[in-house]
Amino acid sequence: MISSLRKYFALPLVALFFSIAVCAQDVPNPRPLKMEEYEKAKTFTIKNLDEDTYAKFENTYILDRYELRKPYFITGDDGLKKRIDLYNFIAKDGMQQLGILIFYTNEKNTLYKALLPNFTADAKVWEKYFEDIHAIDKIEKNFVLKLSYVLSKEMGYQVYKSLNQGKDLAKESATYGNDICFPGDQEVTLSDGSTKLLSMLNSGDKIMTADPSNNHIFTVTVDKVIEHEAKNYALTKLTLIRATEISAAYGVNVRLSARTLKATPNHPMRTDAGDKAMGLINTDEQVLCFDQQSGRYEYFTVVDKIEVVEGVQKVYSVEGKESSPVMMNGVMVLQK
Repeated sequence: MISSLRKYFALPLVALFFSIAVCAQDVPNPRPLKMEEYEKAKTFTIKNLDEDTYAKFENTYILDRYELRKPYFITGDDGLKKRIDLYNFIAKDGMQQLGILIFYTNEKNTLYKALLPNFTADAKVWEKYFEDIHAIDKIEKNFVLKLSYVLSKEMGYQVYKSLNQGKDLAKESATYGNDICFPGDQEVTLSDGSTKLLSMLNSGDKIMTADPSNNHIFTVTVDKVIEHEAKNYALTKLTLIRATEISAAYGVNVRLSARTLKATPNHPMRTDAGDKAMGLINTDEQVLCFDQQSGRYEYFTVVDKIEVVEGVQKVYSVEGKESSPVMMNGVMVLQK
């Protein structure tokens, strides 16, 4: 399931537009969604998401539950359950499929809405959609990732690249070298389960690690933190997920764990195929991570990998009194 999901995360936006056309209800050349319709659709409300599969508005528009699918209930690493419902947004005149209206309900029953446009929509409408989903993402952690998961399952394409606001930055502007290190904003897991920014780590701090062969948890004592010269470093950024689904009469329960890690491309990591430099790890590969819910080390699947540059900054590496791997952003990495 994760393998098929990954390929959807990797498709470019041109494939996204094509897929929406295929997903439309056999309507040839659907007319573009207008900006005023985009804004109007977000004012429409379904009275009962559990029961109402079809509703008319102003005798002009229709909301029709997408493929009569059950809602998704997604629980992340924070233990909070979110709900996602999808409805086709249709113009009654000609039964034109204009987009997919997304209803996102959090654990406090707060409702957020966004409208995924059809493939013929103007660029400004798409820009507005991207603004909306990232505005929600700032309030609801990992909203874009959760939405991408649901849409990839249902429609077979990536709605939007979850990394770096959907932009791949030019490699030519970055510095490549022999430094094996991480940006200072990456988090290290300490022996008591708390986290600490790498840039704030001190000699003597105790870092959590484990033996992946038996999941025995132990600690590594920091000998020193090495601060590297500030440069415009080239960084590899991985997004990894582990998802399990349980179908029920009322919907689909999803337990979704996600990790994001940045490091110089030559930093070694632990995969199911052995230790590999981060820049050589490909999508679909399995990387060892710590699952907070189970308290065990599990393999997560790489669903996205991009090259990023973030401007001139210092980077850091850790040397421990023991040579064991350490946990960075919940991902198992080697010291060097």
